[in-house]
Amino acid sequence: MRPKLTENAITVLKRRYLKKDEDGRVVETPEEMFRRVARNVASADLLYNPTINIKDTEEGFYQVMARLEFLPNSPTLMNAGRELQQLAACFVLPIEDSLESIFESVKSTALIHQSGGGTGFSFSKLRPKDDPVMTTGGAASGPLSFMKVFNTTTEVIKQGGTRRGANMGILRIDHPDIIEFISAKKDRDKLTNFNLSVGITTRFMEAVEDDKEYDLINPRNRRVMRRLKARDIFQLIVESAWDNGEPGILFMDRINQDNPTPQLGEIEGTNPCGEQPLLPYEACNLGSINLSRMIKSISVSDMVSDSVSTDTDTDTHTANKYEIDYDRLKDTVRIGVKFLDNIIDVNRYPLPQISEITRGNRKIGLGVMGFADLLIRLGIPYDSTGAVEIGGEIMRFIREKARERSAELAEERGVFPNFKGSIYDRPGSMRLRNATSTTIAPTGTLSIIAGCSSGIEPIYALSFTRNILDNTEFIEVNPLFREIAKSHNIEIEKLTGIESIQGIKGIPEGIRRLFKTTFDIAPEWHIKVQASFQRYTDNAVSKTVNFPANATREDIEKIFILAYREGCKGVTIYRSGSRPQQVLSCREVLYC
Repeated sequence: MRPKLTENAITVLKRRYLKKDEDGRVVETPEEMFRRVARNVASADLLYNPTINIKDTEEGFYQVMARLEFLPNSPTLMNAGRELQQLAACFVLPIEDSLESIFESVKSTALIHQSGGGTGFSFSKLRPKDDPVMTTGGAASGPLSFMKVFNTTTEVIKQGGTRRGANMGILRIDHPDIIEFISAKKDRDKLTNFNLSVGITTRFMEAVEDDKEYDLINPRNRRVMRRLKARDIFQLIVESAWDNGEPGILFMDRINQDNPTPQLGEIEGTNPCGEQPLLPYEACNLGSINLSRMIKSISVSDMVSDSVSTDTDTDTHTANKYEIDYDRLKDTVRIGVKFLDNIIDVNRYPLPQISEITRGNRKIGLGVMGFADLLIRLGIPYDSTGAVEIGGEIMRFIREKARERSAELAEERGVFPNFKGSIYDRPGSMRLRNATSTTIAPTGTLSIIAGCSSGIEPIYALSFTRNILDNTEFIEVNPLFREIAKSHNIEIEKLTGIESIQGIKGIPEGIRRLFKTTFDIAPEWHIKVQASFQRYTDNAVSKTVNFPANATREDIEKIFILAYREGCKGVTIYRSGSRPQQVLSCREVLYC
């Protein structure tokens, strides 16, 4: 089968993924790309059985990609079967409190970005600004000064000629330089290649709730330097996030509660989008199942009922043409797990330390995209208890089947080498091939290729521009709305320039409920959906809570608190228009 791709998907593939000759001309078709990737990843089977015929595995891998049911992360599509052969997207590098460690990580960052990966760092071990440096008699310049070095390094390196480098910078809430870190992006021209997140502790959140002070601790000697009022610092985070969308927050104690290999150390960093917590030098390869393809038809006359209730639970299901195809989902999970496990063996890692720990833990991150499209097909509004329940049900099923497949691979190939001492190394636990199995990634460009909504996000708008690929703009119009509008004789042309269909009485209520866009949805529902997926995700969930431009600081504070109480591992917010440039923006093609 040949992949059926949209015009935007073909444009992205030509610009970023397909092979080019020395003159920059595309010399590969999308079908050939999927064949190249499938052949290369399937070859890992030969490491375990040199006489095996890998044609069936290769064909299975090809078909699941060509049908756009599953896609691996971008570096795999770009590099598998090519000279670079670096297939992982996520890396975390250590930064210890010495110039040698810092600049070793700068060098490693350059190599990773050149190979197409993104990097995450915790700067929490660096001594604070003006702390004494005994070897020179001088004073330390602090974490922010070294972040600028990493930022400059990223600026001058183009990732494999296809992706600009991305970084995550994390600083613990109890670091003495935390105020400077929180406010670091007040100047929009600084740290432009970094996402910033504050590493929040449970003790800090309890101090916020109890209106108490907390300690700032010098990481060099573990001495308390001073005490601050927790609510004041929390409000500073809220203010900065309202102003420019950063920093995000990561609940580090919660992340480490799910650390599968605590015997190897504490997790301090994540990848650039925050969904993949990793140990120092660890890498992870991700892949996403397109949920919009995990459906099957049922015999019902109308797709959307005008009687969709405000709460919308099971009543909506009776008005659908579709239901979740759990048999297909199970098969796709099984293929996806083996696909990602194989990648670990054929990957050519940029550093020997990365190869050692990544192959020792064999973490994979199977996630989803197209969730909003799935809900529309099922007739379930995003902002409903039905959507929250379906999200949890789907992710519970995916994790269960992923672990079952990982256990089968452990029987065939052995458990991950660092299994002894892990959380699974106890009576009654599963013997697994992979220390983690599930992650929810943002799937920015992957969702364009797959022609579906991104990650677990709601529909951003029914028509918008996406700014990617060195400021290339793609106009996107939601195909499901076109389809349903046509079936209900809704004249799309008359909606040009309309910001929302919610107040248009000529459109049936059921359609208006289904096609609420991100700014029509109360922020609390974003968090409830995120939390429903997080409960059944080994790693973390990438989710942005988008706010309209007129959102208040109190709105953002409420969401940060809710994310903590609902069990999320982190949260990122973005208030529309708070930066001069943004990835997604509305466009008057249909409406925003």
